[in-house]
Amino acid sequence: MARPRKQSDPTRWPVPCGRCGEHHQIVANWPDGGVCGYCYQQAKRTRGTCACGHEGVLPGRIDGHPACRRCSGVKLNIDCKTCGAEDELHRGSRCWSCELAVLVDQRLTNPDTGVMAVELIPVAHALKSMKRSNSGVTWIRQRHVTAFLKDLAVAPTITHEKLDDLPGADRTRNYIRGLLVEYGALPRRDELAIRYDHWATGALERVTSDENRDVVRRYIRWHLRRRMNQMETVPHGTFLRSKQTVTVAIEFLNWLHDHGVTVEELRQEHLDAWLVDGPSTRRFVDRFLPWAIKCRLVDPQLSIARHRRGTSPKLSKSAQDAAVERVVHTTELTVRDRAAAILVLVFGQHIEDVIKLTWDDITVTDDIVTIRLGRTEFALPSLLDEPIRQLADAPGNDLTASHPNSNWVFRGYSPGRHIQGASLRSRLSSVFSTRAARLGTLHELTKLGPVPIIADALGYHPSTIERHAIGSATVYAQYIAARREVS
Repeated sequence: MARPRKQSDPTRWPVPCGRCGEHHQIVANWPDGGVCGYCYQQAKRTRGTCACGHEGVLPGRIDGHPACRRCSGVKLNIDCKTCGAEDELHRGSRCWSCELAVLVDQRLTNPDTGVMAVELIPVAHALKSMKRSNSGVTWIRQRHVTAFLKDLAVAPTITHEKLDDLPGADRTRNYIRGLLVEYGALPRRDELAIRYDHWATGALERVTSDENRDVVRRYIRWHLRRRMNQMETVPHGTFLRSKQTVTVAIEFLNWLHDHGVTVEELRQEHLDAWLVDGPSTRRFVDRFLPWAIKCRLVDPQLSIARHRRGTSPKLSKSAQDAAVERVVHTTELTVRDRAAAILVLVFGQHIEDVIKLTWDDITVTDDIVTIRLGRTEFALPSLLDEPIRQLADAPGNDLTASHPNSNWVFRGYSPGRHIQGASLRSRLSSVFSTRAARLGTLHELTKLGPVPIIADALGYHPSTIERHAIGSATVYAQYIAARREVS
């Protein structure tokens, strides 16, 4: 990253820079004049093809155009002593790529044996091959990263359990683990499920009675964790929802204990008092209560008024059209976010389904862009297909070692993983509510065709689309009735 320029100071530096014309310290005198420190750094990073045909760094200037050293007469050391390539040098007359290679070998080689573990060799190669090698150098030279890699280098075995035991920040641990998995050094495992188990162990310590602690333990093991085991991978939303569910259940059981009430003694008045005397999140006890009833722990007559379906706000048709127009022409969103926004606004897709799309689901040709949602392929009209085309040309997050062969359309920052739904939802919130947009789109789509066809095409369960169809029909009926009254 270029240094921010200080204010031009003709009093201190009376001679202007021959390139930018501003008054800064002159660090080199080249054939085209004195060059300030800022222009000097820029010159070292200017690459291209000189008029003479030379490809590489073009630090000089001839008639306002970049030129190589030989043509311009610029004296500048940009020859890496290790690889011989022309490039900006870091230190020791090494380019950034060679400096990164040296640091990687230093960190991942066992100092006692002088040998790198077989499992670490592909990771080392990937790190050395980073397109943005200066970022790699900055990352690996961080004290906590260096310490973690050195501990990993001397480990007798490379396993998930060993990584769990190594000291260091979880962020570094998770990133290194992702690299090891992505490059075949470790088998893939469900990290969110593991994280949930660790969290749940700590959460049980917050239960104030042994009896209630056993109830929560059973709830976690035989309900929440059992459901997770049936999933291919635990979604981030399920992970967060399960944490919240247990947290509310613990707070509820602790409240009962503080009021001298056992689970078996729970009555409707206790439940009502709990709901009234606290924040709205207490209503999430309705996730715990059905399980407790099913297990015959509490009175089966206990009940909580459920949230009424159909009460969530929906984006109107005019607001949807305005949002689409804004997304198509906006510069406030990245290409990736624009592509995701179109899938929500036009096709009513869940964010969680959008982020799981792969390039196997999308076909891009010179003539058309198609995307498969559910069992149907849709052709994107002109303008709406442009973000997808740009994303196909430049998928993003390809300058580090995180995504060697990633097939995700929406690549994340973690190695081999897609972006998080919460992160995407947050970025799109500056333009529209993803939930309101999705519900509004489904509301409108149900006016266009039969429920089974729409459900099958978009990948929804028929009952979900049927609810929206009933809602849109109700609105239309109200409109007809109003028209008749006017007549």
